[in-house]
Formats: sequence, C-alpha cells, structure tokens
Amino acid sequence: MPRRGLGASLRGRSCENGLVPDTDPGDDSRAAGDDDTTVRGWLLLIYRVPSEPTRLRATVWRRIKSLGAIYLQSSAAALPASSRAQRAFRKLRSEILAMSGTAVLLSCEVLAGEQEIRAAFQAARNDEYEEIVDKCEDFLAQVRKEYVAEHFTYAELEENEVDLVKLANWLARVRERDVFDATGRDAAEKGLSRCDEVLEAYAARVYAEEEESS
Repeated sequence: MPRRGLGASLRGRSCENGLVPDTDPGDDSRAAGDDDTTVRGWLLLIYRVPSEPTRLRATVWRRIKSLGAIYLQSSAAALPASSRAQRAFRKLRSEILAMSGTAVLLSCEVLAGEQEIRAAFQAARNDEYEEIVDKCEDFLAQVRKEYVAEHFTYAELEENEVDLVKLANWLARVRERDVFDATGRDAAEKGLSRCDEVLEAYAARVYAEEEESS
C-alpha cells in the first residue's frame, strides 16, 4: 500500500519527457551504452481500475509490488527508469486497460523530492532483504531439525534443495531491481551463503548415511 509522507500530491515533480509513446522502441532504438538496467530518471504509472470487482485492484497492487515499484500516492506508482522497467510497466498498463481501467505511463525527471523517493525505494528493497534474511533463518532451523530427528535421506535433501533454490531465485529478483544498492543486500547475501554451506554439509551426511545403509 502507499507509504505515508511520500507525496500526498505530485506537486514539485516534473514529467518533462511527457507521455511514454505507445509503441515499444525495442532493442534497436537504445542509445549506445544504454544497457537494460541503466537508470534514467523515473517512470510513473498513473492508473484507475473499476471499483468492482475488488479483486482487480488487488491484482494490480500485487503486480506493482512484484515489480518493486513504490507508490507516490494512491494509484500512482514509480520505478527507476530503464528499458526493463518500461517494458514491465507497458505490460501492466495493457493489463489495466483490459480490465476496462485507464492508465498513463510517464517518463519523469524529479524537480524536488528525489532523496525522498530514493529513500522510499531503498526502504522497500531493505524490507525485502530483511524478509529473505528471516527465511534464511527458517531454512537453517529446518536443517537443524533434520539433524535432531536424524532424517538423512535423499527425499529430505531434495526438499531442502528446492527451498534453497526458491530463496536464491527470490534474492536474484530483489537484486535485479535494487538499482541503488540498498544496505540490506549484504546481510541477505551472507544469509543465503550460510544456507548453502549448511546444506552442503547436510548433503555430505546424507550421502554417507545412504552409503552405509546400502
């Protein structure tokens, strides 16, 4: 949901570049040195969806959060501008229009409040990193339970491997949108590295137990 204090209105902000064209520029129109994650200002999606059914609003909100966007105010979400972000917002705009809603995508430069917007974006990333650290602790606790219960089987190992892959993929997604290097990244990466080390040790124990029983 929108963070308090993050621009109750859009006064003081400029969208000098105006509307993002409806046509996708594609790879051929990228300027030299413009890679897929280069930050060039901000993209702002202003939208409205029908009030009923309520699931439409929830669907859009989940999509916006999954992209790592932040709300400047109700129904106005922002992302650091990049080719990837533009493609994601274009797709979401199309989905909103398909819901019989309205949406406009703007390419913006901030006249005032840049620090505030970046701080909100960083806080969102740090919240995600903190969640990952918590899940890493849960993962380590689960592996400890396997030792206590003496569960050293390939089935248990496979389940833990699946959980670790999910954690690694989650961290990769957050890092991808962490364009300003949030402070929580280091703790999340160390947490995942620790999980990997512990699972390696557990796997070695599983292999040893299985060999003894064969």
